[in-house]
Amino acid sequence: MSLVITGATGQLGRLVVSSLLAKGVPADQVVALGRDDERLAELGALGVTTRKVDYADAAGLADALTGADRVLLISGSEVGQRLPQHQNVIDAAKAAGVQLLAYTSIPQADTSGIALAAEHRATEEAITASGLPHTYLRNSWYIENYSGQLATYTEHGTVLGAAGDGQVSAATRADFAEAAAAALLLEQPKEVYELGGPAFSLKQLAATVSEVTGTDVTYTDVPAEELTKVLVGAGLPEAYAGILADADLGLGRGELYADPADLEQLLGRPATSLEDGLRAAR
Repeated sequence: MSLVITGATGQLGRLVVSSLLAKGVPADQVVALGRDDERLAELGALGVTTRKVDYADAAGLADALTGADRVLLISGSEVGQRLPQHQNVIDAAKAAGVQLLAYTSIPQADTSGIALAAEHRATEEAITASGLPHTYLRNSWYIENYSGQLATYTEHGTVLGAAGDGQVSAATRADFAEAAAAALLLEQPKEVYELGGPAFSLKQLAATVSEVTGTDVTYTDVPAEELTKVLVGAGLPEAYAGILADADLGLGRGELYADPADLEQLLGRPATSLEDGLRAAR
């Protein structure tokens, strides 16, 4: 069976490849697609087949997916360009007659009001319209979104956000990657998996940061407009800062919440906790 991982040179994709190999999939059955030559070489050293291709390259994708049995479409990173790029993968997968197309989406993609959800929702609709057998892996936030900011939290003594008391079901990137690998190997995965770890609020995040680092950190809730200005001041482009602030509002509405059951079903174990994720990062 040929398992094709798109975006395999990204952080999530590389972990999916590693997880497949750890689960005993023969390396010659794994095909890693990506754009980064150095990272493709690293994957090739593991024995998997590698092919350099870009989501915008429809012809290259058609060649790369020839003979594929199952494909994991890891969502692209270029906000605003995702749908046409994903459509290229969908078209190539349909032409190849793949048995399963898995897609990394966002929680509650069909109803979410988060701006980032729009391209995910449109991609899911395009996959459904293609008639391909599919599964949607609706991943909540990465714990790494927060653990990567530990130094900032402790320096300023605060977690700044616009989420109120909303809860986010973040899990580690490795957990989401392992779940994706498991779904690819199931004979009949579910059509939709709402994936997330044990939920926490940003106030609980601040308390856990305090416990892990020994530094007092509190949560400061601000309007989304103010959060956007702070992020711009920290060097983020205004459009991206606005997207992050909007996501916090969605978090506050419960749109990044997912019951841990689906993730733990695929993992066959409890998901990594926030505390353990933060401690590992520290």
